[in-house]
Amino acid sequence: MIYLKNSSDAQDGMQEVFLRLLEREVHFRDEEHEKAWCIRAAKNYCLDQLKSFWRKKRMTLDRWKEVADRGSGEEGALLEMVMELPVKYRDVLYLYYYEEYSVREIGSMLERKESTIQSQLSAGRKKLRQRMEKEGYYGAGHLEKCL
Repeated sequence: MIYLKNSSDAQDGMQEVFLRLLEREVHFRDEEHEKAWCIRAAKNYCLDQLKSFWRKKRMTLDRWKEVADRGSGEEGALLEMVMELPVKYRDVLYLYYYEEYSVREIGSMLERKESTIQSQLSAGRKKLRQRMEKEGYYGAGHLEKCL
């Protein structure tokens, strides 16, 4: 919890450490040696998670509102509009523009064909553009460039 600051991630880490312990069949001198190994393995796991590309680039969907509020007016408004789209469009737009995944990577993650992802990106952009026009944002420099 100290490193990952998330109970789900901490639980995953503990599970991973115990799996490593079982898979490697490590022989310990005594109980203290085993305890030290588990602590060190947990710390190493956490540090690996913290420096991983995935962890650096991702933002939990729970935090989108907080980021939208801190962003500039236009960027925050755009993120808020993206998050209000139907799930199939929101997910692909978010992963493509905010997490910077390629169409191929998104297709793999969501277990969809690349052509489906491209269609959903196109349809999502269209819905977002319509929403922006309705809200009076379309034509504003930064937002127009995003689409």
